[in-house]
Amino acid sequence: MGNSFQFKKFAVSQDHCAMKIGTDGVLLGAWARGGNRILDIGTGTGVIALMMAQRFPQAMIDAIEIDHDAAAQAAENAARSPFADRIHITETALQNFNPDIHYNIIVTNPPFFAHSLSAPETSRSLARQTDSLPFSAIFSFAKDYLAPDGELSAIIPSNYLDEFSQEAFLRGLFLSRLYKVRTVERKPAKRCLVAFSLLRPAAFDRREVNLLEEGNKRSSWYTELTREFYLK
Repeated sequence: MGNSFQFKKFAVSQDHCAMKIGTDGVLLGAWARGGNRILDIGTGTGVIALMMAQRFPQAMIDAIEIDHDAAAQAAENAARSPFADRIHITETALQNFNPDIHYNIIVTNPPFFAHSLSAPETSRSLARQTDSLPFSAIFSFAKDYLAPDGELSAIIPSNYLDEFSQEAFLRGLFLSRLYKVRTVERKPAKRCLVAFSLLRPAAFDRREVNLLEEGNKRSSWYTELTREFYLK
C-alpha cells in the first residue's frame, strides 16, 4: 500500500511503521463494536483508532504503542485527521499503562509471531512478537479495565484461536462473537474476528464469511462492512 493510504475521510502515513496497513486492521476497525471510551492496544499506524473515531462520533479514544517511531507516526496521523480532538496516542507498553478510567471497548490486532523465528527487522519483529505483548497481558488488562458491560475485540490467525480463547477463559472472559474469515469460499479460514465480554453472552454470534467472491471481487459482506472507508 506504499507509504500512505487514503481512506474516504482520513489518510494514514506509514513510512515510519514496521507493520503496514493490511486487511486485518481494516477488518477489525470496521467490525468492532463501539462505546464512549475506547482503547486501541498496539495501534501501529493508528488506523484502527481512526476508524473507530469515524464510526463513533461521541467516542474518546486512547491508543497505545510500544514502538517509538510508530507511536510518533500514529500521533501525526491522528493530528491530521478530522478526529484529532478525540484521539490520544501514548507511547508505552500495555504492561506499564495504568489508566484511571474503564473502557467500554478495547480493540487490538495483537502480535502473532510466537513460537517462531524473529522477523529480520527489529521493529517489525517487536510488532509481531507475543513476547512484547503476550495474550495473558491483554486479558489481564481487560479484566481490570473493561467496563462491566464492555467488550474486547481482536483479529487473530485461525491457528491461534484456541490459545487466545484459553487465555480469556483463565481470566474470566467469555467469547461472545466469532467470525471465521476466509479469503474465498473454497479455502479454510485464515483469520478470526473475536469478541470477549466479562458477562456471559445471552447468545453466541458465530459466522463464517468470505472476503472475495467469484472474479476476485470483494464479497457483499466485506463491501458492506468497509463501505464507509475504502474509496472504491
